[in-house]
Amino acid sequence: MPHTDGPAPELFTLDVVTFVAGGRPILDGVSDHIHEGHVTAIVGPSGSGKSTLLRMLNRLEEPTSGRISFRGTPLPELDVRSLRRRVGMVAQRPAMLTGRIDDEVRVGELALTDADVDELLTRVALDHIERDRHPADLSGGEQQRLALARALAVGPEVLLLDEPTSALDRKAAQSVDSVIAGLAGMGLSVVLVSHDLQRAAALTHDALVLDHGQLVDRGDPAHVTYLGGA
Repeated sequence: MPHTDGPAPELFTLDVVTFVAGGRPILDGVSDHIHEGHVTAIVGPSGSGKSTLLRMLNRLEEPTSGRISFRGTPLPELDVRSLRRRVGMVAQRPAMLTGRIDDEVRVGELALTDADVDELLTRVALDHIERDRHPADLSGGEQQRLALARALAVGPEVLLLDEPTSALDRKAAQSVDSVIAGLAGMGLSVVLVSHDLQRAAALTHDALVLDHGQLVDRGDPAHVTYLGGA
């Protein structure tokens, strides 16, 4: 687990957050804090509400009741477009949106210079990639790292990662984990969803354990109670 000294400021505050879909509670009265400068894992079995909670953090979903705040401000009081630049998100299987590596990095920030693109690709260990390659031709791990570069291009304060390695083979997953660890080492706040706490534990400061939509444990990933993953 990464080392941290002293209490960290609150980044997100969850206040009795509930989400109901099809008459069924997906999240049921979740209250907690996610801290700035930490890597926080949201873990739990399939259907426990992990991805729904993650999507709420940049308003891709809205709570049925309760409140989520970012740096002390309720999310509905923040401009959505501005929030999503500050709180970037990378999907489990990110879509490639352009025909060239350079253009993919610039999707959210067209003014990036070639030097900016070089720096971002270096941060995600893709500086060896030929820049005129089609992003769709990259391996799954390379596409995931390219999506990270694309998200980093707008200078987010926090990254949300939805099962970032679950669709990858072991080697590709290790390369993505290494990039995430490097970003965290530079002080970027990261919130990631995983069904496998054992794998996520090496990267994370905190774990929030969901089961049937309820927060059933939280704390040091080495000590929370969670039997999922393999």
